[in-house]
Amino acid sequence: MIELAIINRSNNALPAYQTEYSAGVDLRAFVPERMTLKPFERKLIGTGLYMAIPQGYEAQIRPRSGLALKYGITVINTPGTIDADYRGEIKIALINFSQEDFHIENGDRIAQLILNKYEQVRFKLTDTLDETERGAGGYGHTGI
Repeated sequence: MIELAIINRSNNALPAYQTEYSAGVDLRAFVPERMTLKPFERKLIGTGLYMAIPQGYEAQIRPRSGLALKYGITVINTPGTIDADYRGEIKIALINFSQEDFHIENGDRIAQLILNKYEQVRFKLTDTLDETERGAGGYGHTGI
């Protein structure tokens, strides 16, 4: 398990796993008063959290499936990436894809965060690529 340095300037609990095998932790809205997301409106919602993500890792911000299915609320740039050198407040870019207003209260769970290990690549310019069975087939080439 990785230890992650975190500053919590909100009055909400630290992110936590909701079940034993959860991949992500829920992030809570840190808002001074009730906010409304109107249909098809986008807003950046603060969490009051600041993290020191270790080098070689990224934090991904993803929608909460229940909010997406029941209310049409999702993270507009999903998955959003937080780089290891970012030290600002974690904010969530939400959009309301429903026909109804959606209200956000302080402490509401609005997104989830997953920590992922990654490797950087070095690009090597070439004139050819190795052949594969699939080749250049894409966008539905194998059927439904």
